[in-house]
Amino acid sequence: MQVICLLKASSLSPETCGVFSNFFPSLVMLLEWWSGTECVIYTDPRAYPKYGKENAIVVLNHKFEIDFLCGWSLAERFGVLGGSKVLAKKELAYVPIIGWMWYFTEMVFCTRKWEQDRKTVCESLLRLRDYPEKYFFLIHCEGTRFTEKKHQISMQVAQAKGLPSLKHHLLPRTKGFAVTVRSLRNVVSAVYDCTLNFRNNENPTLLGVLNGKKYHADLYVRRIPLEEVPEEEDKCAAWLHKLYQEKDAFQEEYSRTGTFPETPVVPPRRPWTLVNWLFWASLLLYPFFRFVVNMVSSGSSLTLASFVLVFFVASMGVRWMIGVTEIDKGSAYGNMDSKQKHSD
Repeated sequence: MQVICLLKASSLSPETCGVFSNFFPSLVMLLEWWSGTECVIYTDPRAYPKYGKENAIVVLNHKFEIDFLCGWSLAERFGVLGGSKVLAKKELAYVPIIGWMWYFTEMVFCTRKWEQDRKTVCESLLRLRDYPEKYFFLIHCEGTRFTEKKHQISMQVAQAKGLPSLKHHLLPRTKGFAVTVRSLRNVVSAVYDCTLNFRNNENPTLLGVLNGKKYHADLYVRRIPLEEVPEEEDKCAAWLHKLYQEKDAFQEEYSRTGTFPETPVVPPRRPWTLVNWLFWASLLLYPFFRFVVNMVSSGSSLTLASFVLVFFVASMGVRWMIGVTEIDKGSAYGNMDSKQKHSD
């Protein structure tokens, strides 16, 4: 059913695709309503009223298995989840359900080889200039999720380039960010520098969320007007490196004090994702259970075997989706033995 809806949505206008994406069973519902995970935002009270009322580039650290989910929760609470976009690795486009949804709703995919990505990324970003809804464009400038091995290699690169070492982040890759800023200038109003951490050294996982485990997220958000980001690529790169040095200092302060600067606020949890899930559950589960009962009562060995096979394939698809988020099964990008060249 979801695949059919996605195929249909792919032929519609961008704004309609954004609405469709909000009608699919959302992981945000699992985070906010099933697991009851709390997300406290630390931010300037003067900037808070602007969130959700303007287009923004969101720069989020990439250390936790559910950091992307917290970014979605932020977008949902400010009413822009349906139109939000992300710069993601191309492999994610093939992940069941979530990857297909991203593909048909015009997410920006890259191979992480800049010579190959430049044209496709620029074209995708230029299409966003005409996007009719408000959106957050999420970018993980570190390029891959933080691990100790990747961090060690990244800091060797930083030392070779004469850049300050970072304790809690990988060295940011600047070209994608610079192109994003250049392509969306005069359309996007600000950069939201988002720094995420979890209380009591919690190690959140998507599997934990699915099991109903509650986590406690703290998110420090700084609104930086896009006019303050330099246009020239080299100056923009220097600006981004400085931003990550500041992010690192905020993370260090959090590790010492358990809190971020600025005023804590909890954006109200909206019921839309729960209503969304209940709608699709009521629409699909009853006929599904009737179908299962009819198959079992038929007594046909071939029918039962077919059902078991379909169930097994579906389970493997869900496990694949979960595996994409797991740190110990993450990509080798950023590892020395992956033979990827670290360049800005």
